[in-house]
Amino acid sequence: MSVTEQRNTFKSGGKTIAVDTFQMPGSAPRPAVLMLHGADGLSGNTQYRKAARDVAAAGYQVHLVHYLDRTGERRASFSTMFQNFRPWMSTVQDAVSFAAGHPGADPNRIGVVGISLGAALGLAVSSTDRRVKALVNYFGPLPQGAIATTSRLPPTLVLHGSADPIVPVANAYAVEALLRQQNVPHEIKVYPGQGHGFRGAAEDDATRRALAFMQRHLNGAHAASGSSPFPRAADAIKSQAPSIERQERS
Repeated sequence: MSVTEQRNTFKSGGKTIAVDTFQMPGSAPRPAVLMLHGADGLSGNTQYRKAARDVAAAGYQVHLVHYLDRTGERRASFSTMFQNFRPWMSTVQDAVSFAAGHPGADPNRIGVVGISLGAALGLAVSSTDRRVKALVNYFGPLPQGAIATTSRLPPTLVLHGSADPIVPVANAYAVEALLRQQNVPHEIKVYPGQGHGFRGAAEDDATRRALAFMQRHLNGAHAASGSSPFPRAADAIKSQAPSIERQERS
């Protein structure tokens, strides 16, 4: 059996948002995972789609959300990122509702895998949406002002490189401090010498940690042993870093 892919849409803020849904055949309810891409968007990066397909093969219903459709962009612009952050948050919140109601999904087992900008959105949305039961944060910045003091994050895994030139590692420690303050189950792994994306042994280790974390906190997710869906997500991350650097310098 192979993973199926279907293009779906939902409405958010009056805009039509595309979402690509990946899953293995079968009728049993399975955990739903939102995959939130980085600032490079989805138009020129096939690695996110490959990552979503591999995660689905591990037993999840994966929704790759085109949240930039909300602002009509192909990639996030640094000049408008702060003003667009809350509309994107609203769209991710609507995506959680879409996933919760999608055929074959277990609405009580929803997770988020966020990469860079997508991780910041995951932090912001999951801090107030109790439907999100697990969050994997691939080197996302802590979104200042977007997490209310009364909010509570779900169990969270933080993965970051000590030498990240795009999102400084101080962000990982700030997220960790917040999780400790909230007494939330969490794990953090900072990889010495790694930048905005992981390579070699660090990439493999991040894969194992991410998959194990999702299995633990999504209550009965049956990922295939020996499968490794997240290295391709890491490939997507690595390919986005140069484009982010170019935008930052422009």
